Amino acid sequence: MESRRGPLKSAVPSNIVSPVRRCSRTACGRPAVATLTYVYADSTAVLGPLATYAEPHCYDLCAEHSERLTAPRGWEVVRLLDGSAPARPSGDDLEALANAVREAARPQERAAEGGGGGRTADPMEVARRGHLRVLRSPDN
Repeated sequence: MESRRGPLKSAVPSNIVSPVRRCSRTACGRPAVATLTYVYADSTAVLGPLATYAEPHCYDLCAEHSERLTAPRGWEVVRLLDGSAPARPSGDDLEALANAVREAARPQERAAEGGGGGRTADPMEVARRGHLRVLRSPDN
C-alpha cells in the first residue's frame, strides 16, 4: 500500500511476530492448546483441539484455562477429545486386546492338532478371519 509520501511500513517487523497462537484470555500469554466455540442455539460451549486456523468467533485457550472452563448457568460444556492425544486404555480395551492375541494364536494350535481344535463348529458360521466371523443369515 502506498501513501502520498511513499510505501507504508509496518510498525512491527514480520520476523518478530510469533507463529504460535496465544490464549485469548486477557493478560494470558501462554500458548493455546484448545479452541472454544459457543453454540448459542443449543446453549452449549464446545471445547475441542486447537483449530487449524484462528476463527473470529472462536477463542483459543491455554491448557490451564481450558481445564478450568465453566459455562453459564443452564449451559452445557462439551469437551471433544483430541485425536492425536494418547487415550488411556480401559478395562474393555485391555480385555479385547488379550482376546485378539489368544484368537491369533488359535489357528496355529488347530493346524497342529489336525484342524479340529476340539471346538464344535457353529452352523451359522460361514468363514473366519482372525477374531472376526462371517455368519449365515437366519433366513437362509
